[in-house]
Parts: sequence; structure tokens; C-alpha cells
Amino acid sequence: MSASQTEAIATVASSVGGTVFVTQPAKAVESSFASFFPDANVLIDNNDPYSQIENVLASTKIVDTEENQEFLTVFSNGSTIFKNLPFLSSQYFKTSRVVTHAELVNFDYSIVSGLRDLSYPVLISQSAKEASNFSKAAYNLAARFNTSVFHFYAPSNYKSTETVKSKVSNVLLKDVNELDAEAIFAEFDIIPFQIVNTASRAKDSILFLGQVSDELIEAANKENALLISVKVYQPFQLKKLLSIIPSSVQTITLVQQSTSSSSFSPLLLDFFQDYSKYQTLKNFTKIVAATFGYIKADKFQSTIANLLSNVRSESPIQNLSFGKVNTELATKSSKQRVDDHAKAVASAYHLEQAYLKVLNQVNSSNLNILNEYSADSIGLESNPEFGFGSFLYDQEQQQHLIDVVYQAVQDNTFHTIDNANLIEYLSKWLVQVKDVGSVDNKLVEDIISLLKTDEQTTVARTLLSLSEYFKVNSNWLIGSDAWSYDLGSSGVHSLITSGKNINMLLIDSEPYQEKADGKAVNGNRKKDVGLYAMNYGNVYVASVAIYSSYTQVLQALIEAEKFNGPSIVLAYLPYNKETDNTLTILQETKKAVDTGYWPLYRYDPSIENEADSFKLDSSNLRKQLKAFLDRENKLTLLATKNPELSRNLTATANSEVKKQQQKIADESYAKLLQGLSGPPLTVAFASDGGNAEGIAKKVNRQALGRGLKSIVLSMDDLSIEDLPTETNIVFVVSTSGQGEFPTNGKQFWDGLKNATDLELSTIKYSVFGLGDSQYWPRKEDKHYYNKPAKDLDAKLKLYGGVELAELGLGDDQDADGFSTGFNEWIPKIWKALGVDNVEGVEEPKPITNEDMKIGSNFLRGTIAEALLDQSTGSISAVDQQLTKFHGIYMQDDRDIRDERKSQGFEPAYSFMVRVRLPGGIATPNQYLKMNELSDVRGNGTLKITTRATFQLHGVVKHNLKPAIRGMNASLMDTLAACGDVNRNVMVSALPHNAKVHSQISKIGSLISEHLLPNTTAYHEIWLSGDDESDKPGDKENWETRKEGPTKTKTLVAGNALADVEPLYGNTYLPRKFKIVITVPPFNDVDVYAHDIGLIAIVVDNEVVGFNLMAGGGMGSTHNNKKTYPRTGSMFGYVPKDKVHLACEKIMLVQRDFGDRTNRKHARLKYTIDDLTVEVFKGKVEDLLGFKFEPARDFKIESNIDYFGWCKDETGLNHFTAFIENGRIEDTAELPQKSGLKAIAEFLAGGRSGEFRLTGNQHIVISKIEDADLAHVKSLLAQYKLDNTDFSALRLSSSSCVAFPTCGLAMAESERYMPQLITKLESSLEEYGLRHDSVVMRMTGCPNGCARPWLAEVALVGKAYGAYNLLLGGGHHGERLNKIYRYSIKEDEILEILLPLFRRWSLEREDGEFFGDFCIRVGIIKPTTEGKYFHDDIPEDA
Repeated sequence: MSASQTEAIATVASSVGGTVFVTQPAKAVESSFASFFPDANVLIDNNDPYSQIENVLASTKIVDTEENQEFLTVFSNGSTIFKNLPFLSSQYFKTSRVVTHAELVNFDYSIVSGLRDLSYPVLISQSAKEASNFSKAAYNLAARFNTSVFHFYAPSNYKSTETVKSKVSNVLLKDVNELDAEAIFAEFDIIPFQIVNTASRAKDSILFLGQVSDELIEAANKENALLISVKVYQPFQLKKLLSIIPSSVQTITLVQQSTSSSSFSPLLLDFFQDYSKYQTLKNFTKIVAATFGYIKADKFQSTIANLLSNVRSESPIQNLSFGKVNTELATKSSKQRVDDHAKAVASAYHLEQAYLKVLNQVNSSNLNILNEYSADSIGLESNPEFGFGSFLYDQEQQQHLIDVVYQAVQDNTFHTIDNANLIEYLSKWLVQVKDVGSVDNKLVEDIISLLKTDEQTTVARTLLSLSEYFKVNSNWLIGSDAWSYDLGSSGVHSLITSGKNINMLLIDSEPYQEKADGKAVNGNRKKDVGLYAMNYGNVYVASVAIYSSYTQVLQALIEAEKFNGPSIVLAYLPYNKETDNTLTILQETKKAVDTGYWPLYRYDPSIENEADSFKLDSSNLRKQLKAFLDRENKLTLLATKNPELSRNLTATANSEVKKQQQKIADESYAKLLQGLSGPPLTVAFASDGGNAEGIAKKVNRQALGRGLKSIVLSMDDLSIEDLPTETNIVFVVSTSGQGEFPTNGKQFWDGLKNATDLELSTIKYSVFGLGDSQYWPRKEDKHYYNKPAKDLDAKLKLYGGVELAELGLGDDQDADGFSTGFNEWIPKIWKALGVDNVEGVEEPKPITNEDMKIGSNFLRGTIAEALLDQSTGSISAVDQQLTKFHGIYMQDDRDIRDERKSQGFEPAYSFMVRVRLPGGIATPNQYLKMNELSDVRGNGTLKITTRATFQLHGVVKHNLKPAIRGMNASLMDTLAACGDVNRNVMVSALPHNAKVHSQISKIGSLISEHLLPNTTAYHEIWLSGDDESDKPGDKENWETRKEGPTKTKTLVAGNALADVEPLYGNTYLPRKFKIVITVPPFNDVDVYAHDIGLIAIVVDNEVVGFNLMAGGGMGSTHNNKKTYPRTGSMFGYVPKDKVHLACEKIMLVQRDFGDRTNRKHARLKYTIDDLTVEVFKGKVEDLLGFKFEPARDFKIESNIDYFGWCKDETGLNHFTAFIENGRIEDTAELPQKSGLKAIAEFLAGGRSGEFRLTGNQHIVISKIEDADLAHVKSLLAQYKLDNTDFSALRLSSSSCVAFPTCGLAMAESERYMPQLITKLESSLEEYGLRHDSVVMRMTGCPNGCARPWLAEVALVGKAYGAYNLLLGGGHHGERLNKIYRYSIKEDEILEILLPLFRRWSLEREDGEFFGDFCIRVGIIKPTTEGKYFHDDIPEDA
């Protein structure tokens, strides 16, 4: 078959094997060989790739035996080889089997001749068939001579019809070590110099080093000239050349194809090097050199004629050039690669802005990037070497200025309008520039202004000519992908040893995953720079990662600026391609930092105390190091002081090991005795949510009870190598994501499906799968149902496994869920094993949440004991449920879960801590405390929730108690922020009406306190006793607080003290319970979405009572039609003095009638639908002793926030700031966390003001007096908090946390939604919709934390990257939406939404909102009640 040169070369290289490298212009611009070698090590053309290969050769022993010939293959290009010539002289290349296949994309064969003095074999192929043969020869030459070999080729269709074998075997010759080069060439039909045309008794010959073509051959034939192609350039075998030239030939012209003209010809030098030795073989009358540039196909005839005309003349001219030279030659594909490279460089620069923006923040006035990138000139001026040279020149000029100023001050000959001040200013400038290293910009301006008034003296004119050097800049060099990226070891050395006040930001883009895959070669030199610089001394060094810690980056850059000397900041920015999004970069960064692959540290040698000069900022590494040092220091100190103790320590360690070994032996023996009575059974599970693991353990218990020798383990704990030794094995597999294996089964599955020689005919197996047949409703997605179980069953069958029982499938849609399928499958297993007639053990009753609450001793459980256990970062499953009542969720970082598992670590457990903040109001001091705790105890960010309170994330176990005590010290608590109780009471932010807001806030606090659990467990576990984290006054604050958690038990009968829960009892509520208050026309709390929604009725600015709705709720389960979101039902009006009692009685009816047997059916909404509204309402009225009045009139007009300033009726000012998705953090674009901290610090100083949180996840800087207004505004501007110029879509958006911390998340939400909105915004601008609000919400699962079911557009996570799209919600939050499309990805989301938005812009009626429009024109049908949510879904959904 015919094949391309690339395919031909790749086929040979694949057959040879070994390590493979490809070089390419950028990560996003793939080499043509990348598809053939997906696991190849990728190097960047401009990043000295051969230097990095040299490092690999230096650290890797290349095996050199006949049995195992290992090669290193490089796929590169001519220009890259040319730039790397200095590295190719290394001894490592001369003594290693490195074969380079270099494409001459620009047809510049002068690069080939550049290798002439390195003594490597150099081959040049012309066609695909030759490329195959020459590649084979190259590997044999490398094997025979144990050296590097270069094979060049240019993109060509020459002889494209020749057949090339698609498969190659036995590339290496059997007796290659006994052959010389000529014999190897002969084996592959390679002639060093080949006559490629036919000429009769030719007098002229042309030796051509370039790409042969049919047009060139035809032109030589017409001129009757002999055309000889160079096939083996090194060794240059002149004797072979002379021996093939006929006697009739009198002249020879040596032609080299090149993109540039030259005054000499390397080919001529090669020819004459041995010509005198072999001249007797052939004498020429004329020997001439020439160059061919770009020649069009139809111009070869005239070109050859002119070439020969010159040689035939009496005095030929040497080194003539023909065709276009000094121009870039390229094919269409190579031109495209150049364009792609330019785009990739621009993309890399865009990514690097994350660091450069911070650099600009640190020094906005004096920053001078010496090698500034610009899209117009990616070349010399953007190169770091150029920047360093420019810096040295500037330093010389500034030193010259210093000398002139010094002399001028001495002479004092100025004629300015104020000589005295000028001398004073110049003296100050000298002191600052010499001693401080920086100067005051105002001082520089004053000096220059005065000098301009002196028109007489030469010294003034001289100083003005050097005026640009009065200013002392902060000079930075950038080493990165966008700036041809590395200074190289010598450049770094020059900077470090210069002693100059210059800074370097060295950006490393190598992903951690490459290191994990064993391909970490790109960043080695850069990572060594930090250690090298610290060892050298007097250099500031920092290692930072902006997507791990913005604060640390900021600290490092500020410290580097202040350091008077060289500074190097190593900055991590990992990406696989320049087009990667920030989410991918963040995930890679977290893995690298967590594992210690990229440590975060700062080293400042100017700090005298050596212990303080190095700061390790990686929290995970710091914890591990502290534990190690504590252990080492204590034992080492003790052992040093007491030699006898040292011996005892050793003896104790040995005896402990023996005890452990004996314990294992005893356990193994006991297991052996236990299982002697029956056949063996292994039960392996892969489980994400716990169901599959639960079934596996159930099978194991039953197997043991029936006398089988049974063990249970996760699939990943099962070795593929040991699988054939199993006798009977049962697999229980759940379905994750889009038909994927759960995390603890992926490794096993990957090994099984990639196995090539597995024989399983000796084992008996069966598979049971768990899935949901309706989870993927679309026809094209149906195959995802139980896909892991089906795939596993098919693969085991393929390898010869014998079925114990046919594949069993559990379906969540069955009446009993997966139990239906399981109960059909499991008897077949017992029958196959011969134990079907043996009675199994009685299954223990599953522990339910109700059992946990009853046995918890009023929410204590074993939480206190778990906090003391520092052997793990987790707590028990029961305690995980109980801590929710204390406002705490255990989580782990899912970004690094798989990586930690692969390294044998437990998940990176941490806790989310939620504050109970009735009314969403925080004082400045309370805000400062939350900000402090987020930095000291959390992950450095604060989260505003969709229920107007604060959350801390990333709180590790040993920080839990200090964090909660810190909150309580500021009179905030976390009790009942989560759990089966009434949770945080949310109220409208209402910045424009002070009186009404004050009333509803008090009522919200009243309800919250009235319904607060009465247990003393919270105070006992978190607040009793002392803690080293306590500050003076902390304990007094919470002990003297009137509200909040109960501090003492109640005196009961018999004079005993006990916990009493008068409202809840010891079982609390069936599920969570939420209450909100709104004030029409606003609905920023989504009043329809909660268990109780209170709508304030206001008369003459007085709240007189509330319309009460009950039964709202958002949680549901994908494709489970028994679950659904619901809006509240109107119960009627209740006076404000009775509203807390009405809430209590509704909660009590739910307590008594809610479903405690099925948590998916336990919310108030289901209780009301089961009983009917009237029956439920009647029960509430019976408890109240009065009936609800008819609902009063009200009108809701919006459920969004209104940003910017407003003034209330008392004259106080309020500013609503946009906090995207509620995440308060510092970024290069928006340093909001620092800004809010600065505002809180200002307000805390005895001034006016407070903070209000909104249900849409934003923050109101509230109650600012006019006297403080100007300063608050200046702070808002300084930290970009006053920026509200966002699209209305973004301003109206909201999302839950989802990945990486939420254990329920199926897809991204908070981190992804801003990116999706960005992709929508440009089109919305085009449609004229930038300022038209569309309520859009996203959640990572169907539990509905961001209340997506009420949004006009909602995206609810189904699997990673896949979402259900819902349309038709009410703009005011009054109507549920409906599923429009199932399980769609980003491209489908954009394809659906953009045309709909465009249609809305063209067809909407006046004032018509998007959700209403979708219903009116028939895009989606309305959802009139929650129980009809699953009806009327489009057929093509």
C-alpha cells in the first residue's frame, strides 16, 4: 500500500520500541507523529529539547545487549536541530542509540550540512519507501556503532505510488554487530549517491543536496545533465561518488537547497576534503557550487539551463543562487502549523496573565518587564537574553547618571529657579538609589521640573538627556512558553551571579500528570533552578502556584520586589495545551501541590534568623514534615542523652514488629480454621455511593454463614496477576458517571481490559450490576445502563471464565430498587456453589438515620472522641450524620482523590463548617473573624451560601474546634445550620428600607431562636473547657451570650440534670426544615422554594403580619418520578406576633406525620401532598387553636439582587456588591477578599456599617453614614468591588459548590458556570440582550442547593461534563421549570440556548421574560404543580 513519509517512519519506529520524544512548536500544535505515539514525551521546539534529552540520557542507562536493544527515538524538525547543535556535541549523544527523524519543513538542507563536524551518520530520504528503508538503516547503524543517527526528509509526493509495508518486523539485522556501515546500507538498498535520471554521454553533472522532484529530473534530462542525489551525507563517501560518474562527464556543480544565500558552500568543503586523495578516479574541468532557493515547478527547466550555462562558461561564478532565497519555504500544512503556533503563543500569554496581573498589582507604577511580549514581535525583543542585555545597558546608563549627579552636586553650577532645592533633591536621589534601591517618583518629577528651568549649563542638558534613568524601575525577566521560555542554565547563572537588583519570573507549564505517567522531562531544569539559586546564596527564591494560593503568590512577588538583589520566582501554571481552561489548570495544580511535586516555599537570605529565612507554604507538606520532625526530634534527643534508651528503643521496635507479625499469623490461622468447611469465594466490589459495597458485604456475610471460605474487598485491591488463581469470584459493580467504573474499581478494570495474555478458564465467576434504566432516557445513551457490569461480564467471558450464574442487574426503577434484581440473582450463586439448602445467617437490620439520632444521646455520638483521633482525617459514618446538626459536613478533595488513592493515601478529608446567621447580618468584627478563620483554619476563601450565611471550606479535623470556638467568640454559632432541624432563617436584604428590614430581621432571629435545638451537646463538645486557640475574652463572650446553644442541662424529676428537647424529642425531624421571609415586591430569598415561606404584609411601613406558604422544597433524584421539586402552598395570613408559633406548629405536624422510613420521601412537601393541603393545614390549626386568615394581596416582581448604591429612608447608604457564585476570594482580576477585609477593618474602627448576605450569594455593605461614604467608595474602587458592569445574565446567575468538595456532586457547577456564561455573553451582546436579566442557575446534582428548579434556565449535573437542561421557570421564582433536554454537554448547551436567546430577542412581547416566552411560544410546557414536574417532557428530550 502507499503511505506517507510520516506513516512509513512511524511504522518502523513502533516496531523498534524504546523511549520516544516528539518536539513541536507548542503543546496545542501537535507533531504529525503524536497520533502514532500517544504516550511519547512531548518537548517544545523553543525549549532546548536536546538539552532535556541529554538530561534523560545522563540519568538513564540505555541497555546495550544483543538480547535487548533499547533505542531513544526523536521526531523533530530541521530548524529545531539547528538551534540545538551545541547540545549535540555532548558525549551522551555520541555514545547512545538516539535516532532522530527530522522533517525539513522549510526545505532548508543547509541544516543537514550543519552536522558535518559532529561525525554522526546522516541519512537523507526522498520518498515514503526510502523513508522506511532509511529508518531501518538508521536504527541498525545506531545499534552497530552505539551512537546517534540523523535521518532527514522533506515533505514530498515524490514516488508516492510506491508500495510501503504497513507492518514491519525484525528491523534489526541478526548479525548487525558484525557488519560495517556499507554492509548495513547494502541490506536496505541504500546507495550513498544515487543517479536519479538518464542522460546519454552527459558532459555535465549536478550533485544535489535537496528534495528531488519529477520536474527537476525532467529539466536535467532536457539539458542532458547527470543528476545525482545525496542519500548518505555523513560519512561523505567521495570515493563512491566519483566511481559512479561516467567518464564523459567533465563538470560537476554542487547544489544545495536552502532558504538563504551564502558566500561559501559546505558541500564544496565536503567534496574537497578528500578530493586530492581520489582525484585519479575522476578529473573535472570545472567544479562549481550553487544554491537553489524556492523554485516553482514550471521554472526548473530555465533554472537548470542557467545553472549549466554558468558552469559551461569560461569563468564560472561560484555560489550563485537560483530561485527565491532569503525567504521562508513551506508547505500548506507547515504554514498552518505556523499560524497555529502563533495562536498557541497568544493563548499561553493569556494564561500567563494570571501571574502578570498580580505583578502589575504589586507594582503598577514602576514595573518594567524587560522582555515584554507583544503579538506583533514574537522574536528577539521578547527573548529573555535580550531583556537581560537591555537591563545591563540600562544599569550602565544609570551608573553614568549617578556619576554625573554626584559631580554636579559637588560643583553646584546650576542656573535653575531654585538651586538649593535642586541640590537637596539630587542628594536625596543619590541616597535613595544607592542605599534603598528605589526612589520616590514625586522626587524624580521635582528634579526634572527644576532641571528644565536651567537653559544655560551643560550639566543640566546632560542630566535631562539621561532623565529616563532617574526613575528606578522594578525590573523583571519572564521565562515562559510565550517568551521562548527558558533562559537556559547559563542565563540563569548570569542573573544569579550578577548581584544586580533584577527579578525573574520563571513559569513552568509541565502538568503533574506527565510526571505521574513517567514523562516528567520538560520541567527538570526549571525545578533545579530554585535549589541552585538557594545554594548560591544572596538570591531571593520562591516557588508559587497561583491556582493553589493567590495570597502566597502576592507575598512572594512583594518580597521579591523588596529584596535588594537578584530574585527568582518559580511559578507553576500546568497545562497540557495552551488552549486549556482555568478549571483544568486548577485541578492539575492541586494534584501537584498536594503530592509535593510542586512545593510552595519562600526563601529570603536577608532575614538574619536562618530558621525564619525559609518558609514552607505547602500546608500538606508542612503537616507531614511537622509530624516527622516531632517524631524524629523527640526520639533523637532522648536517644542522644541516654544510650541505654537508644538500645531499648531499637529492641522495642523489633519486639513490636514481632508482635504484629504474630497477630497477623494468628488472624490468618483463625480465618483458615473458619473456612475449612466449604469452597472459597471472593467477593469484589466497585462502589461510589456505598450500595455496591453494602451488597458485597451482605453476600460475604451470607457466604460465611453458609460455610464458605469467603473474603470481601474492593476490586482495586484485587491483583490482575492473581486473578487466575481464584476459584470462585463474585463482582458487585455500581455505575458511575457516563457508564464508568467507580473510583475503587477503575484501576482493576484498566488492567483487565488491557491484558493481552490472561487465561481465566480455571475460575468461576458472576457479576451483579447496579444501575438506573431511566437515568439516561435518550436512546443514544441507553447503553450506559449498567455498562460497567456488562463490560466486566463480557471481558471475563472473553478470557475463558466460567459463569457461576448469568449476569445479574439491579435497577433503581424496580419497585424495590436494586433489591428486585439481587433477590433473583443471589439464589443462583448459592445453588452453583452447592450451599442453596444451607440456611444463611440472619441479616442485621440496617442502621437508619433515625437509629443514629435515637442512639446519639442528643447529638453527641462519638464526636468528641473522633476529634482526638489524629490517625485519620475522617470521622465515622454515624458521626458524619450527627455533625451535620452541628453545622458540619465531612468532605474530601475530589480533584486529588484518585491521585491520593494511587499513592496509598486516604482521601484528603476536610470539613465544611456553616454558620447559623439569622437574617444574614454580620458586624464588621464578625466578618473579620470569618475572614481570619478562612485563612488560618480553612482554604483561604469564604463562601456565601444560597441561604445567606457563611461557609468555611477545607477545615481539617484538628482545626474544627478552633474554628467553631472562633465563631462563637464573635457571637456566631453553627448549631442547626444543617441536619434534621429548622435551619438558618433567611430574610430579604432590603437595603432601601431600614425600618421594614429591622422588623423582619428581628422576627427571623426570633423564629431561629424559638426553633433552635435545646441539646447541650454542642456547648459540651465545642465550647467547654479551654483550648490553645482561645484568645483573651473569647470564652467570656460565648458564656455570657443570651442567645444561641444551650449551656446547661434541665433539672428533671428526681433532681437529675438531663437534656430535654421539648419541640424535637430525641428523633428530631424526619428531614431538614427551612424558613424564609420576603418583602414584596422582592423575592430575593425564593419564598416559594422552602418548607415555610413568609411573605411580609406591610402597612404604612409597618409589618403587620405574613402570608404563610408551606411545602416548598427543591431536592429530587434524577429519573425517580416519586421525587420532585415543589413550590409552597398558600395556607393564609397570620399576625406577626403569632408567626413564630405558626412555624412551630407546622414543624410539629411534620415531626409527627413526616415519613421516617424513606428519606427521599421525608420532606414536608411530600407530607403535605400525601395528607392533602387542607388536611395538613387543619392539623396545624388544631395545634394553634385558631385558623389562618385569608391571604392578603401582594405582588412579587423580582427575585434578583440590584447592585450598586442606594440610600434608605433614614439617610444611610448601602452598596450591593457582586460576588460571583458567592465565593469570596482574591484573584488577579478581582481581589475581593482583600477588599472586603479592608472595608471591615475600616468600619470596625468605631464607624458605621454592617454586612448583609443575600440569598443570591452577594453581599451588601450596609448602613454607611455619609461621613464614612467617601472612604468606603475609595476602598471599593481600589479593590474593584465597585465593578457591577457585568452582563445581566451573569448578575442573575447562581450555583452550588459541587466539585471538588461536595460528595454528592456529579458535575462541576461553581467553577464551570462562569466559563459557560462567558461563552454565551458575546452572542447575547450581539442580540442586544446584555442588560436583559435571565435567571440562570447550575447545580452539580439534583438536590437543588442553588434552587435550579425555579430558574428560567437551569443546568443540573448528571455526570461529569453532562447536564440536564431545564427551561420555563418563572422570572420571579413563582413557577417551576421543566426538563427540556437530558444529559447534554457544553457544545449542545450552546447550540440550544443561543438560538433560543436570539429568537427571544426578536419575538418577545413588551416586558416578556425568557421563561414566560419559552412557554408562550410552545418551547416547553408549564409545570403547574410539583407532582406534575415529570409530565409533558418533550419527546426528543
